[in-house]
Amino acid sequence: MRIIAGQFRGRNLKSPRSLDVRPTSDRLRETLFNILAPRIQNSRFLDLCAGSGAVGIEALSRGAAHTTFVEQSRVMCRLIKENLELCQISADQAEVLQLDAKKFVAQSLTLASPMWDIVFFDPPYKDDYLGVLSLLGGDGLPLTADNALIVVEHHHKNQLPETVSGLRCVRIVKQGESSLSFFQKTE
Repeated sequence: MRIIAGQFRGRNLKSPRSLDVRPTSDRLRETLFNILAPRIQNSRFLDLCAGSGAVGIEALSRGAAHTTFVEQSRVMCRLIKENLELCQISADQAEVLQLDAKKFVAQSLTLASPMWDIVFFDPPYKDDYLGVLSLLGGDGLPLTADNALIVVEHHHKNQLPETVSGLRCVRIVKQGESSLSFFQKTE
């Protein structure tokens, strides 16, 4: 795995040894960040189910102000930290939290900040997407900025609903076996 563009372009990242982790392909990451390009500069980025951290590090490389990495595996959190060190990313630019995505989002509802501009959610394909999406779009304290974009990577055969708890799917991009569904808050 490598960083595709930006400040850390060409930097090789450490990859997970386990076959249980399914990293977002370089090609799909490139597609994702081509779409996010107008929004990424100085954004606050949340990488849920972060795996190796490649997506969140790519966001930082392309100009995001801060990335929060959330990953439930202790081993993968250690790998994210190693990849942050490889890129010499400072602690004020990145935070790594070892938590389940749904638990993290539920706990974050009690915080007045931070609010994320972009949320990338890439759970294992077998996981429940709707629980986390419902919390992200719910009427509790705002977790995301008003015009935030929530991007969900999922298997192309796993179609997500058009609306989920205050979120509306505004775009779907299919590439190979994966799809990216883009959600925004409804007005």
